[in-house]
Amino acid sequence: MQATSIKSATDLRVALFSGNYNYTRDGANMSLNLLVGHLLAQGVKVRVYSPTASRPAFTPTGDLVSVPAIPLPGGRSEYRLARGLPASVRRDLEAFAPNIVHVSAPELLGHAAVRWAEKNRVTCVASFHTRFETYASYYGAGFVEPLLIALMRRFYNRFDRVLVPSPSMIALLEQWGVTAPMSIWSRGIDHDRFRPDRRDLAWRRSLGIGDGEIAIGFLGRLVKEKGLDVFAQVAQELGRRGVPHKVLVIGKGPAEDWFAREVPEAVFAGYQSGDDLGRAVASMDIFFNPSVTETFGNVTTEAMAAGVPVVAARATGAVDLVVDGKTGFLVSPRDVAGYADAIGKIVGDPALRRAMGEAGRDRADGYRWDTANAAVLDAYFEVVAR
Repeated sequence: MQATSIKSATDLRVALFSGNYNYTRDGANMSLNLLVGHLLAQGVKVRVYSPTASRPAFTPTGDLVSVPAIPLPGGRSEYRLARGLPASVRRDLEAFAPNIVHVSAPELLGHAAVRWAEKNRVTCVASFHTRFETYASYYGAGFVEPLLIALMRRFYNRFDRVLVPSPSMIALLEQWGVTAPMSIWSRGIDHDRFRPDRRDLAWRRSLGIGDGEIAIGFLGRLVKEKGLDVFAQVAQELGRRGVPHKVLVIGKGPAEDWFAREVPEAVFAGYQSGDDLGRAVASMDIFFNPSVTETFGNVTTEAMAAGVPVVAARATGAVDLVVDGKTGFLVSPRDVAGYADAIGKIVGDPALRRAMGEAGRDRADGYRWDTANAAVLDAYFEVVAR
């Protein structure tokens, strides 16, 4: 289809490629599913291509085509790796005849999708969700980070547009040498689910957390690249300093046993979803996020919307969300003493804790999914017009 014939959303046909659309739940694929729901509501035709599993984490939004894949090696078999576009998937793609290819990750499936788009002269858009280059250091291979950056620079420079979730990510990709046009696809919050009045003292008591105790929360998959090593060191430092607190862990993952050994006094509430997740977040007193892998930080905005002050790594994502000293504190990524100082200050000052929570809630109010996803549709129209 020629760009001149695309006059409305109903003329758009988007092929979305994802390495994990719904078989394991994470922030990236939740964002993609919400985007597809928005596009379908506007009349866009969407077809999703991704590895699948016999027991997915949730029902996918839209039409999902299964791409053959193998378990990811290296002890992360919960994820699946598609090795390209087999003939059956290519036939399905060609029959769908997209006028936009949208790639969400720089893995083998994404590379195959870009090659198909280039060969067929189809507009190609990427969205950037995860700082994969940071993962290497968590698994003893930090020396390969420059190579990963070089590979991602080459990958993203092949696109007509790169969608990133925050201004800090534009700055980072420009620093890497990405010259493709970039624009913001921010994120939203379910403001009915994440709000202060979901706080539940009875639920906290059921976990052994007293009404007057300060719950320092972790929220996310329990994997080391989420900064669990730093979180554990900070919890230990708070104990040495005699700062009263309880660690409240929301989520599950392969590093759960490791974290339980490092922080034996932690309370594990397990995986939470829906309104139960809103209750869990609002029942925290401080949200601590030392991860440097985030490109936006959905969990950070959810905590802010629930009126919970945030202590986070001064890294991409958090620097666009947290107003240092007003809605929480930003700390150099691996500064254990600095994190302990910040948390200790909030623990020791109830008035500051309340003020930061209120300021965070006000700031989070501007993050709406409809607004964020409308920016993607606008970007589609811009790139096909070019």
